[in-house]
Amino acid sequence: MKKKSIKRITKIGTKTLVALIFVIFFVIPIVLTICNSFMNETEITANYGKVFDTSNNGSHKFISEKVNLKFIPDKVSFSQYITVLFKSPDYLIKFWNSVLYVVPIVIVQLLIASLTAYGFTRFRGKKKEIVFFVYVIMMLMPYQVTLVPNFLVSKWLHILYTKWAILLPGFFSPFSVYLLTKYMRRISPAIIEAAKMDGAGEWQIFRRICMPLCKSALFSVGILVFIDYWNMVEQPLILLKSQDKYPLSIFLSRINSGEIGLAFAVAVIYMIPSLLVFLYGEEYLVAVSYTHLTLPTTPYV
Repeated sequence: MKKKSIKRITKIGTKTLVALIFVIFFVIPIVLTICNSFMNETEITANYGKVFDTSNNGSHKFISEKVNLKFIPDKVSFSQYITVLFKSPDYLIKFWNSVLYVVPIVIVQLLIASLTAYGFTRFRGKKKEIVFFVYVIMMLMPYQVTLVPNFLVSKWLHILYTKWAILLPGFFSPFSVYLLTKYMRRISPAIIEAAKMDGAGEWQIFRRICMPLCKSALFSVGILVFIDYWNMVEQPLILLKSQDKYPLSIFLSRINSGEIGLAFAVAVIYMIPSLLVFLYGEEYLVAVSYTHLTLPTTPYV
């Protein structure tokens, strides 16, 4: 018994230690960014300026040993935030560009994906399963593979270098369709049959039964889609030409070449929407992970 207890304690302790190490590696960059956002530009340049030094030919040098990682500022300053929020409207323009891209994509994609997933769930057949398999293949393709087709289609539709070149591919992403279809197929057919016996039509079944039962899945997919498109980089670089239309994710990657004193404040502002969305929908993510509907899934007629 003592040996089993020792093994159990050792196993739990090892898992806890590994989890703690992962937490430290993930949390430290966030804490460092937040703390450094309260430094003034002079202190940031003194601590990290060597990172952004360039050689004679203009290429970046490697990080040297003189870089000083500091968690506590010498003097707390809000100058970064004042500059970003009040003195440099360009940052806010890029922020609202991100919002105007991501919010419509999340809403429209969830609407289209829920209707498509309902169709794949309620009406089964060989042809529909082939189409669903194509959705799976498309979902597995990375963005780098689909960027060229998106570029060519956008050019053919005469929407290249406009916001629609970003929005349209986002509206019809197969990722949400796949996840919602898998979730809807776990709904007990007995519930659907009972609704049909009571005279409910397809629209009523979709709106009053499937949507409430898939509420946690919809929130979970919405969170994942939001974070995915909030951090998009490749699509704007290829499909947009004017820098005025760039989202904050592109702007943040280029800020270090100029005003390095604002990099940390912009990064914190950039993190806030994703963090708030995640914290708000965390319980729905957990619900999707642990929800198991009572009756087994069988094909719908």
